[in-house]
Amino acid sequence: MSGVPDEAVQRLLDAWRGEVEARAVYELIAEREQDPQRADILRRMAAAEGRHRERIERRLRELGQPLPDPGSVRPSLWTRLQVKVAPVHRLLAAREAAEDDEVGDLYARPTGDAETDRLLRDIRKEERSHSMAVREMQAGDDSRPEPSPVAIPGAQARLDRILGREKWHQTGGSWISGAIYGANDGLAAVFGIVTGVSGATGGSSFVLTAGLAGAVASALSMATGAFLAERSEAEVVAANVESERREIAEHPEEEKEELSLFYQLKGVDPATADQLAERLAEQPDAMLRALAAEEFGVAEHSGNPAQAAVAAGLSTGIGAIIPVIPFIFTTGTGAIVLAAVVSLVAHFLVGAAKSLVTLRSWWAAGLEMTLAGVIVGGATYAVGLGFS
Repeated sequence: MSGVPDEAVQRLLDAWRGEVEARAVYELIAEREQDPQRADILRRMAAAEGRHRERIERRLRELGQPLPDPGSVRPSLWTRLQVKVAPVHRLLAAREAAEDDEVGDLYARPTGDAETDRLLRDIRKEERSHSMAVREMQAGDDSRPEPSPVAIPGAQARLDRILGREKWHQTGGSWISGAIYGANDGLAAVFGIVTGVSGATGGSSFVLTAGLAGAVASALSMATGAFLAERSEAEVVAANVESERREIAEHPEEEKEELSLFYQLKGVDPATADQLAERLAEQPDAMLRALAAEEFGVAEHSGNPAQAAVAAGLSTGIGAIIPVIPFIFTTGTGAIVLAAVVSLVAHFLVGAAKSLVTLRSWWAAGLEMTLAGVIVGGATYAVGLGFS
């Protein structure tokens, strides 16, 4: 079709790519989501992104433009790894930011073609609702929902009053992120030991003894800490659920009101929210799961203390042994230089791995970690020289 601005075609193609990738990311997050209701919401949002793509494709056909191959657009390998590893609440925060960017830029600016502008405005409205839905899901992860733009006035204050006597809610983390940070800690700590003792002894065999001792101590310390932390978290979740069970038994009306208020803060009208709470109150176990999910994110702890201990201990040990390896085969200046090189490369790789959890740029996280290694190594080597 002649007379259509190139800007309109380009914006349609950009929007098309965004919809294809967004659908894939939502589906990947849904696969990780343990709450069936939240997973269903994410799948429905993925399906909506698919419908947006179809509408954009129809417009492209009307303009006589060839349709791109959907197989050519997919999340990068790094993005897929992040979706598999990073905490769900951080993934949701990233998706909310992406939806906000699309609403504020990609779909908002005029293209010069009235029909295309109308289509993008319609999609923009739905993308805004996606952003709000993701924000609500994040609020659930934080254990305290934020009022939505359609929340019932006064509901938050009443809910705060009820939750004021319930101070025991807490949430947990991930053994995968623990393993990554374990490798980070082991590498940084033992690299400091190796450079410090190298500075003091000129790279003698004492470095091997000190480095191995530091590696074993770091690994055992991290493994023990991870085991105790995971077991404590399981005890906290169990105590939370048991306390909630007692609250339901001792204050059933107040707990029904609390559940109703949670729904009202999500935009449900008071009558419907009260009705939902009444229906759930007929099944105490269902009501317990609903309240536990709303108040502290989970109804049961899925972590494994032994798994966390093994992951943290092994990752810390592996990270810690890297600076020591050159001294297994040689000593002196050559060993010091080789240890510095392999350790700084390892710093970069561990920093990049951390971005799987933090969702930062992998190269920026890697360079930041490398700089930290340079500072630690340089400082401890200087201290060691002072004691030589």
